[in-house]
Amino acid sequence: MPRASGAPILHADLDAFYASVEQLLDPSLRERPIAVGGSVVLAASYEARAYGVRAGMPGWRARQLCGDLLFVGGHFRRYQQFGNAVVSVFHDFTPRVERVSIDEAFLDVSGAVHLFGAPTEIAAAIRRRVRMEIGLPLSVGVARTKHLAKVASQVAKPDGLVAVDPADERAFLDPLPIGLIWGVGPTTERRLHEAGIRTIGQLADTGSPILGRLLGQTTGAKLVALSANIDARTVQTPARSKSMGAQAALGRRQATPELIRETLGYLADRVAGRLRRAKLAGRTVTVRVRFVHLRSVTRSITLPVATSTTLTLTEVAEQLARSAIADNQGEREITLLAVSIFNLCPEHSFQLELPLDMPGRRLSKGNRPLSEVESCRWGVDRSIDAIREKFGRTAVGYATAVFSGADQVPEEFRELAEREPGGSQEWD
Repeated sequence: MPRASGAPILHADLDAFYASVEQLLDPSLRERPIAVGGSVVLAASYEARAYGVRAGMPGWRARQLCGDLLFVGGHFRRYQQFGNAVVSVFHDFTPRVERVSIDEAFLDVSGAVHLFGAPTEIAAAIRRRVRMEIGLPLSVGVARTKHLAKVASQVAKPDGLVAVDPADERAFLDPLPIGLIWGVGPTTERRLHEAGIRTIGQLADTGSPILGRLLGQTTGAKLVALSANIDARTVQTPARSKSMGAQAALGRRQATPELIRETLGYLADRVAGRLRRAKLAGRTVTVRVRFVHLRSVTRSITLPVATSTTLTLTEVAEQLARSAIADNQGEREITLLAVSIFNLCPEHSFQLELPLDMPGRRLSKGNRPLSEVESCRWGVDRSIDAIREKFGRTAVGYATAVFSGADQVPEEFRELAEREPGGSQEWD
């Protein structure tokens, strides 16, 4: 096993996590094709994946592909417990752990090599402990950068370990399929295939100008850099949340006012609810609109006062989205909407402002929420939160969010994902 001493970053990824937990809890499910979910596949075991069953696939299609497929309902609380237990093992080796979802994390072990050996030895020890103490398979990639470590962990699956020596990075990357690059989804992959680009080496040799014309300058430059393993990102340990957000993939839809209102109402409901649970409010609202051909436009505004109310966030997000679409009238279809809120601060209670200017205002031209209106919304939101806490999220809500049709995934699964950094957007 190579020591890869110059490659101190690990990407650890639990294999088919939800399905593996189900097989661990019920031994009769082991070595059988199973899927977590029902109308939608939330996760599939490797036995099911062999038939082409994938997460996000409609249940009827999964059953067509695999006649012996067994659906299980899912033990969402146990997923959280197992995920936390695995991260606890990581922390036994290094404090520099960046958890990016419930089932994966980056580790910087540069400060641990004197205690536990080379990075590959640390990775092997972590895998042994997770298997012996928790009972789950874990794949680990070891490399010099976060991007390459993640690619290596995908190559290592299932239940493997791949270390990339810094001297062999291009030799390792070049023959791999472009779909392994961080951020290359099905649409980008299809466009690259149409251009005859199928491997990471071919992508690296294509160059930014051609990719810029094909995918846009920003995306093209990013992919060229990653294909050459140029990635300056470091492992970030947890800090107080700097932003919260959610996004909804729409396919290709006409940018109608109804679609904008319903989708942003749904997203604002989720983001504002998470803010209130964390006792936070935010001032800077950002909306991202993605048009066809992967071109995205963002609009932001900073409010004079921090907010965590659903309707205020919805109204501001709608204004921003309409502005982005109006400035791009040649684009008739959109594929994604996203809402984020930054400049977060603690919100322990709502404090009315003194009416020193513009008495009776609602939402002024400066996007300043009216104290009286905001206080009413603040009270309504907390009543909704209390009802949802007792009876579940679907018990009550704003009509634009409840009837938007955007929520196709069981609430327990989405709530579980939203507890982890980066996980809140996977199923939106």
